[in-house]
Amino acid sequence: MTGEARPGRAPAADHTAQGPDVARLDVPALVARARAAAGPDGRLAPGDVVGWDTFPFEREGLRLRDLVDPTTPEPPRSDEAAETCRRCARPDGDFTWTDDTWRLHAPAPVTLPTLILDPRAHGDLGDLDDEAAGALGRMIVRVERALAAVPGVGRVHVHRWGDGNGHLHVFFFARPEGMLQLRGLVMPLWAQHLPPLPDAEWDAIVASVVARLDAGRA
Repeated sequence: MTGEARPGRAPAADHTAQGPDVARLDVPALVARARAAAGPDGRLAPGDVVGWDTFPFEREGLRLRDLVDPTTPEPPRSDEAAETCRRCARPDGDFTWTDDTWRLHAPAPVTLPTLILDPRAHGDLGDLDDEAAGALGRMIVRVERALAAVPGVGRVHVHRWGDGNGHLHVFFFARPEGMLQLRGLVMPLWAQHLPPLPDAEWDAIVASVVARLDAGRA
């Protein structure tokens, strides 16, 4: 993946005048800046990402969608409340590995090895207390190590998106060794277009991960 590192924003010199109570993301101004930067057709030009050697689409003919107005208030996500959460209601039999705190799902079919980690307790990332946050970090490392140990896996990417569901869940994507076009943030896009893994191959990978997680039980 190509791209230049950019310097970070220096902290404000006067911390007392720039406290958290005055911080605000000005969304209307952000949209206005974006529209002012648009071309004659009203669309923004594709960014540097389209020139990366990992980007899965050809630059020619590619264009961004129109930037629509923000929707406020935002519509609720699914499964916000524990009482109606479908992730909470799923039986342990739907998961490939469980313990008293965590449940690991291996969806099928998949085009690339993909695992999803759920906490049993309902809540989102920002709802975790310090103890639960530490436990999440340790569990992420355990799953990453177990998946990375499978022969043929080059790297494991860990993702959390917060828009779709109110019950925290963390994705693990295994990049096949040597497939450098799949490096970094573009891999989920590639995964939408590759053919599925054979069932027997995926089952064996899942079994290997489960065995390693079982071996590491406290």
